[in-house]
Amino acid sequence: MFKKILPINLIISLRFLGLFIVLPVLSVYALNLKNSNEFLVGITIGGYALTQMLLQVPFGMLSDKIGRKRTLVFGLAIFAVGSLVCAYSSDIYTLILGRLLQGAGAIGAVATAMISDMVKEEQRAKAMAIMGGSIAVTFALSMVIGPFIGGHYGVDKLFFITALLAIIGIFIIFKKLPNPPKITHDYQTNKRDIFIILKDVNLLRMNITNMLQKGMMTLAFLIIPIIMVKEFDFYKSELWKVYLPAMLFGVLAMGVSAVLGEKKKKPKLVLIIGIILFALSYALMGIAHTPLIFILGVVLFFVGFNIHEPLLQSLASKYAKIHQKGTALGLFNSFGYLGTFIGALWGGHILKWYGVEYISIVIVVICFLWIILIATLQNPIFSKNLYVELKESNNNNLKNLNSIDGIIEWYVNENEKVLVIKYNSKKIDEERIKSLI
Repeated sequence: MFKKILPINLIISLRFLGLFIVLPVLSVYALNLKNSNEFLVGITIGGYALTQMLLQVPFGMLSDKIGRKRTLVFGLAIFAVGSLVCAYSSDIYTLILGRLLQGAGAIGAVATAMISDMVKEEQRAKAMAIMGGSIAVTFALSMVIGPFIGGHYGVDKLFFITALLAIIGIFIIFKKLPNPPKITHDYQTNKRDIFIILKDVNLLRMNITNMLQKGMMTLAFLIIPIIMVKEFDFYKSELWKVYLPAMLFGVLAMGVSAVLGEKKKKPKLVLIIGIILFALSYALMGIAHTPLIFILGVVLFFVGFNIHEPLLQSLASKYAKIHQKGTALGLFNSFGYLGTFIGALWGGHILKWYGVEYISIVIVVICFLWIILIATLQNPIFSKNLYVELKESNNNNLKNLNSIDGIIEWYVNENEKVLVIKYNSKKIDEERIKSLI
């Protein structure tokens, strides 16, 4: 499994390294550009998320039609161009344009869908956890590399590095990335699929969760550098001292999350714990009058964020049907980027006029409502997969499966010649299914 996902995991990690490396210093850098203010800084940080939000679904649908690899190359090329525009920008408006172009390379859902294609559902959480762990490592590296290079050599150099990382990702696609398996099913293409996905209550809850989580992440990256530099007299090159310990605790929390969420079958509990930590972290950052209390809030935030990371993509992919996976994960990522954009835009406005204390109060209220939302989420632990060699099944019987209570869906992995039947273990068992095929 690890060998299968290594190339796509490396591509994702390089892309996120390019995104993360500028975050620790971007708000302070953008605030000092010509024509800048806190509101425009918020747009700068969240601008890439606006185009990501608008294009995740089209990219996901495109990947379902022309293939994942071609779509990945197209998205990374756009991302590289946007990074170069950012690198050469001398005023806030050009920087915003570059960030919008960066976001136009909306390949997040495509990469996740590709992992879902290549890995069995029982191994998917582990695959997503590996991906999440890799992202966390790149995140931690970014917290050190970003402030160091940005503080000593200029933030424009970080954007040049970002463009280079995108080009390396394209090289890996051509040289190392295998083709995903060919999947066949009996679903009919439906132009209303996107509306069907939006009506799925479990996917909707996951979409809202992703929106809130990513919104709070962007909000944190907006306020943390500004507060640490302006209120507590930190230098940009010293911000890694705040981020690195926070990320180390976050990586440790990710392991606990994977055990509780997957092995112990308690994903809802893990999500709720993460939300509680979000509320505590923003409460502490809102009331902090010393660097120590503020940094404690930062640590709690990253622990909560990393608790969520191994589970969100995996849960969303479990609720999505096989023929809608690219579109469903596109919507999931769109909601996440909508949260990123709103978090940055709203945060920049509130920070300018009201201060971090007001932000913390609103976040605590949102977290309370968020916990109620997660409490009503259907637990996917009863959804299981049966794998049968295609030669052991009768094609004439397969279509009859659609009318059997407890059968969620079925499809064929043509590369491995395997029939996959997804079912609800509370309603039907394996022996009954085998007797039907």
